[in-house]
Amino acid sequence: MKGISHQSNVTLIGAGPGDPDLLTIKAMKAIQAADTIIFDNLVSEPIRALFPSTATLIFVGKQKGCHSASQDDINQILLEQAKIGGRICRVKGGDSFVFGRGGEEMLWLSQHGVDVEVIPGITAASGCTTYSQIPLTHRGLAQGCTFITAHAERDLEVHWDALAKLNQTLVIYMGLTKTQLISASLIEAGMDSNTPVALIEKGCCPDQRTLIGTLDELDTLKQRHSVQSPALIVIGQVVTVAEKMQWLAQRSMSPVLDEPAVETELRRLKLTA
Repeated sequence: MKGISHQSNVTLIGAGPGDPDLLTIKAMKAIQAADTIIFDNLVSEPIRALFPSTATLIFVGKQKGCHSASQDDINQILLEQAKIGGRICRVKGGDSFVFGRGGEEMLWLSQHGVDVEVIPGITAASGCTTYSQIPLTHRGLAQGCTFITAHAERDLEVHWDALAKLNQTLVIYMGLTKTQLISASLIEAGMDSNTPVALIEKGCCPDQRTLIGTLDELDTLKQRHSVQSPALIVIGQVVTVAEKMQWLAQRSMSPVLDEPAVETELRRLKLTA
């Protein structure tokens, strides 16, 4: 077997949720210096546009319903490129260690004698909610946050009872095809059907959309607005902060409400001081 070049290393880069300005300086330096870039479907077009013209580009994107590289295939590609040599960047959307399988790739390469560096990125839960004016935690509304993925190789094994009782923000990755299951399971487990939810489509990109409703409306919200992947699901009272921001923005353009009306609206949004 051909050995690993001593001049070769692999850098796992979290490219963030879409906006190229959210790339870290370290990530940008590594991308600009790369000889080979292996990237997936969640790396946005504006970020791909920053790839150097001198680099060899290898797309290993995974898209539901389409033929794509398996994780085993990707591991083998990474290893083969490491054998060839040079500076290799494995660029992933979000953060490599948050539902990005970066840990598996790091272990695989290290077990085969490849030096691996990991550069963290802004995960979608942080970037997309921030761009939607939804804080993950907020005094009086949520003191914690839980990230889960609705993607599974076989059956989705989620402890819905535990999630329903957490009384904190839930952020669900890769859940767009399971909106009906998610809402029904949480409501059955005891979560209030009127719990605020948000669907964030194409977060941190120029065409981002944030759609707000309630838990029992989650699937209808997706269908009515034809929400497309990638999309993030946020469940919890923190979503009302975005509602308040929208209301305040509208009021600033048309300041016609008197103070009692303002207080009434703030109470409706459950965001009074």
